[in-house]
Amino acid sequence: MAPTKVLICGDLVWAHEDAKQMIGPLAEIIPMKSKSRAQFYEELSTTYAGITGIYRHNTSADHIGIFDKELVDKLPSSVKWIAHNGAGYDQIDIAACKARGIGVSNTPGAVDDGTATTALYLLVSACRQFSIAERNVREGKWKSGLPPAHDPSALTLGILGMGGIGGHFARLARAFPMKRILYHSRNPVKDAPEWAEYYADKEKMLAEIDVLSIHVPLNEKTVHLVDEKAIRTMKKGSIIINTARGKVIDEEALIRALEDGHVSHAYCHYPCQPIGTISGTNFIIDSS
Repeated sequence: MAPTKVLICGDLVWAHEDAKQMIGPLAEIIPMKSKSRAQFYEELSTTYAGITGIYRHNTSADHIGIFDKELVDKLPSSVKWIAHNGAGYDQIDIAACKARGIGVSNTPGAVDDGTATTALYLLVSACRQFSIAERNVREGKWKSGLPPAHDPSALTLGILGMGGIGGHFARLARAFPMKRILYHSRNPVKDAPEWAEYYADKEKMLAEIDVLSIHVPLNEKTVHLVDEKAIRTMKKGSIIINTARGKVIDEEALIRALEDGHVSHAYCHYPCQPIGTISGTNFIIDSS
């Protein structure tokens, strides 16, 4: 019987020994060394022939792109499982995998703390103007042109999506404390803390908040979930923090709102547009 083979698509930074200990006794580990999609396709019939499982990290997209239908359809018939290292699986064509009989797993909860603490950093930075202040110091401007800061305790926070990340972020933000913490999701969250106020109507929540933090997955129903109407429903001078995918926001509507001052600051974990199309100190991008 041929040995089970697992292809590692992506960079292992700290888990080399863990991978050997956990997977080594069960399967042969094959690291992906393809530098392009074309090379990857060629090596599927040679170096990667007979692979049964694939471990996928988002870093693999730098070389071979996302696991779209084209790529999935070229995988060997021996592939039975794709283990995706991430909570969101929008970079994998699930329908194509299902048609091929390939199972797909993700890692919900694995990045709850990392994403929530990033959102907290962006919240503090927006309220206290930290990123602008740092830029001023680096440019020798000191306090020149620095806008007034806000106390988080005077602001109402709205959370769009109260899953693992949104819930963890709510508990972190509570420490300030915020004036109020509201949330909108499809249904009330059973284990949501009593101080988190549920709003069934998204627009009603948006009208009451000063800061919006977005924590929803990207799918067909959430593309442009925060659209022009949603943005304009918020108070003038509101802050938007997006640690979800960029397409959850109508990017053009957001830029217009930044330019005319309806949104005072937008902090995005993933670029919504090519960097060259966005200017100004009130739009901060974190690509970590």
